[in-house]
Amino acid sequence: MFQPKRIIFEKAALEYKTGRDILEYFKDKDIQLIYSKSGRVTQIPEDTASKMYFEGKNTLVVGVRKSYKFQSCKPSAHYQLPLVSGCMGMCEYCYLNTQMGKKPYTKVYVNIDEILNNADKYIEDRLPDATIFEGAATSDPIPVEPYTGNLGRAITHFGKSNNGYFRFVTKFTDVENILNLTHNGRTTVRFSVNTNKIIKQFEHGTPKVEDRIKAAMKVLNAGYNLGFIIAPVFLYPNWEDEYKGIIDKIGSNFINSHISFEIISHRFTKRAKENILTVYPKTILPMEEETRKFKFGQFGYGKYLYKDEEINYMKRFFKENIRKYFNEASINYII
Repeated sequence: MFQPKRIIFEKAALEYKTGRDILEYFKDKDIQLIYSKSGRVTQIPEDTASKMYFEGKNTLVVGVRKSYKFQSCKPSAHYQLPLVSGCMGMCEYCYLNTQMGKKPYTKVYVNIDEILNNADKYIEDRLPDATIFEGAATSDPIPVEPYTGNLGRAITHFGKSNNGYFRFVTKFTDVENILNLTHNGRTTVRFSVNTNKIIKQFEHGTPKVEDRIKAAMKVLNAGYNLGFIIAPVFLYPNWEDEYKGIIDKIGSNFINSHISFEIISHRFTKRAKENILTVYPKTILPMEEETRKFKFGQFGYGKYLYKDEEINYMKRFFKENIRKYFNEASINYII
């Protein structure tokens, strides 16, 4: 569970029950509580770029989602469902380094009923087709769930839907709050996994892969649809053996289960690289532009990807090894 160093409450957030519940939860704890009349986040220390980053990562903002326009979310879903933005994890490679500012705080939205009612409008607009919503496009909602309840509200909401489906991904293991919810099989929980080498080097503040797999077993036993995102895949010496080890662990623990897979190779933007080097000047992330292929992404900015021959080899590798335990239809995509 995320225990922030400080919490900033937007004034409007306390007009909602969820906002008041969060205040009640934290009011007697040794955490700095700040009230912002303007809604601007100006209370995070900013001595250096590195300090701004880490202080931001230890800050929770409780606010109201003002825009009800949902962003697209290819290839995992039709739309993003904005429950939380930002993440308390400190993964050096995180693509949020492109989108978030120099003080990457986590922000939870308290007007959850309005957000979910708006999701229903999107569903109606696409009828008779089904509509899928992604709840973790710009965040990891599990660590804030014990005091927001937003994830649980979304799960039960879509559990009553005829044409709406929900999915989210997490690196964290505090899943107890969602195990007894009425989801009716309309929510898919995916766990982001990587080799222990990558977790130790780059995924600071996150559980090891064995603990994520244990949490995944709890989720499967609770009747949820289960998936794994193996990402980002790094092509370093001996990467095949280490990623095969992950597939073997999943295969041996979830034999005869219906599991979905999403495989995403490492990529980075020029802006993210600059931000990463500012915060982690000694990083060993592989970000040599000359060894990569440049391609424009769906949001208009360019990314540096592995070259085609490397990606094609990676695709064959994952297909061959996943097929040892699961059928090829279980692979949603490899990119």
